[in-house]
Amino acid sequence: MAYSFREYLPYYKRNLRVAFPVMLTQMGAALVGLFDSIMVGHYSTADLAAVSFSNAIFFTVMVFAMGAMMGITPLVGHEVGRIEKARNEVWSDPDEQQRYVAEKHLRISAFFANGMVFMLLMTLLSLLLLAPCIPFLERFGQEPEVIACARPYYILIVVSILPFLLFCFFKQFLEGLGNTVVAMAITLGCNLLNILLNWVFIYGHWGFPAMGAEGAGWATLIARTLMPLCFLIVMAAKADWRRYLVAARRWLVTRTEVEHLLVIGTPIGLQTFAEAFLFTASFVIIGWISKEALAAHHIANQMCDLTFMLAQGIGAATTIRVSHQLGKGDLRAVRMAGNASIHLCLVLYSVGAAIMFFFRYQIPYIFTNDPEVANIASTLLVIGALFQYADGLQCIGAAMLRGIQDVRVPMRIALFAYIGVALPLGLYLTFPAGLGAKGMWMAFVIALVIPAILFHIRFNRQYKKLKIKNYEE
Repeated sequence: MAYSFREYLPYYKRNLRVAFPVMLTQMGAALVGLFDSIMVGHYSTADLAAVSFSNAIFFTVMVFAMGAMMGITPLVGHEVGRIEKARNEVWSDPDEQQRYVAEKHLRISAFFANGMVFMLLMTLLSLLLLAPCIPFLERFGQEPEVIACARPYYILIVVSILPFLLFCFFKQFLEGLGNTVVAMAITLGCNLLNILLNWVFIYGHWGFPAMGAEGAGWATLIARTLMPLCFLIVMAAKADWRRYLVAARRWLVTRTEVEHLLVIGTPIGLQTFAEAFLFTASFVIIGWISKEALAAHHIANQMCDLTFMLAQGIGAATTIRVSHQLGKGDLRAVRMAGNASIHLCLVLYSVGAAIMFFFRYQIPYIFTNDPEVANIASTLLVIGALFQYADGLQCIGAAMLRGIQDVRVPMRIALFAYIGVALPLGLYLTFPAGLGAKGMWMAFVIALVIPAILFHIRFNRQYKKLKIKNYEE
């Protein structure tokens, strides 16, 4: 059934109201990476390549842990939807209504307590995977000059894992409650501090020595440590949220609940890991060509990250809105909220594609003065502009499926597309076909088109099943 623009308008407004703070949060995170690249890139090409290489390894693992945390949002959001529905209904017994609402709040508290345990498990797993790489960075085949700059930076970002994942947990929990403004304020504030500390530590100001990439690592560690501390202060100060902190002190942690979070979170983590693994592998593979090709790849990837981070903001809002409407039992609103996000994302990516295409020759010089790096980057930006729409559609499709807690099939689709198809294709196009960095970026197009189509087919099928189930009940 087709809906008019007038019918969609309130959904655009509601989605944007939730999405805008998340978009600023994600943009803030992306801008820190952007400023890291710009500031380190003007320090030296080797330091820029070192930051790119280190973050590629770090975020391969971190993306899995961060993705797993996303499972908390729809679980909390579903309970919030039930609370809203109960409060808006007229019950014959008001005491029974209050007991039901209190039971749902206790359920959310249990998600908070068990989520903390889940977060600690993800932290331990991340450390076990990342820390052993420290003495073996040379084995990734990068140039010795790049490794010398990369090791101290890499050690510092590995140390930042615990506060970083704690921040991710708080962010996903509050997004489940429907609040996206707090994460925005904390992220933007700490990111501004990060940029200031970059200036101090990278170039050597206020009496500190110039440390290049290592300085960027110290700035990142300090900012990431402050972020979860700010969340704790805000939650303790707000009465509606303090109840979850207080209730979590009870023995709400159970093996069953932690396993439930694993069942929901692990497939999401593997789905995000599959995409991250492809992009991380691309950094290693392109690093085998030259440090100039790697630096160019990093520049083009940073620009694509900016639009992707904004799309993730819309995606986060989609998961929140879909899960809330599902909790209320309003399936029409589930469909409308999802479609509205698709429309918004297509508009966003049209702008992103236009900027990358028309300013492809100017953008690289923001990051570097090296003409060889700029020439390679300008070509990659054209390909990046081409896959913008597929990237946006797969992002929103995944978010819609998370909102209805459908996570296993999307995981399989992602593993097939990103690792089973795109990675071997990228290797072939880069070396045997002789296309260099362009070959890997052409493989990205295929990698994003497959899930962009299949995620939406999957959602439509699951939505029909929900309608049948709702009709039978």
